[in-house]
Amino acid sequence: MRSLETVELTKAFGGNVVLDKTTVSFRHGKVNALIGPNGSGKTTFFNCVTGMIRPDSGRVLYGGADITRRAPHAIARAGIGRTFQLCRVFPRMTVLDNVLAAARPANLFRGARGRAEVDRARGWLTKLGIEHLAGAEARNLSWGQQKLLELAGVLMSEPETVLLDEPAGGVNPALLDRIGGLVRELNAEGRTFVIVEHNMDLVMSISDHIVVFDRGRPIAEGPPAAIRSDERVLGAYLGV
Repeated sequence: MRSLETVELTKAFGGNVVLDKTTVSFRHGKVNALIGPNGSGKTTFFNCVTGMIRPDSGRVLYGGADITRRAPHAIARAGIGRTFQLCRVFPRMTVLDNVLAAARPANLFRGARGRAEVDRARGWLTKLGIEHLAGAEARNLSWGQQKLLELAGVLMSEPETVLLDEPAGGVNPALLDRIGGLVRELNAEGRTFVIVEHNMDLVMSISDHIVVFDRGRPIAEGPPAAIRSDERVLGAYLGV
């Protein structure tokens, strides 16, 4: 099983401890959500897991292997893909070229286009419902469409585990429904998801397992029904 877990993961910025000996594991083959109030360490956690920043101490384990000190590209090759709160796309490149560049960054400079790779890119665009925009420049897409484009680029590397950082942020209700449906569909095909999200309707509707962060460490975890009524969550996350 290619499970993702951390052991006493710690990260501080100056005197501010953002991750406080965080030990947590996510369910392999499931849709996991990571929720908590602003400043609870969720995005820092993603950044440590994916090698964007290095933790001060602790370990990140994937499938039992220690990936704590690996570079982001090596972690991606190990099977972990991720999106960001602010979409990372090339605004003046076409949608198709964005996906091809995400699959092989060297394509950005060489213009390399293998037929099989182009067909695979178009296949992902079709699956995500934006194939009709293949020739459009990314800057002309709506925010929600850019989020789908970024996800298409991530999926080109065929990750086993996908980390989504606030996929619902700034997205209209129609696209939000599509994103939720895509997560469940891709999960049914065998991909594990870990989703940082503030939209509780989306979290509760698509998640199998929820982990709640507060002040840099997990305070509760379980299925949506249990999290809804957990007094620790109501106090820390909902402020009651």
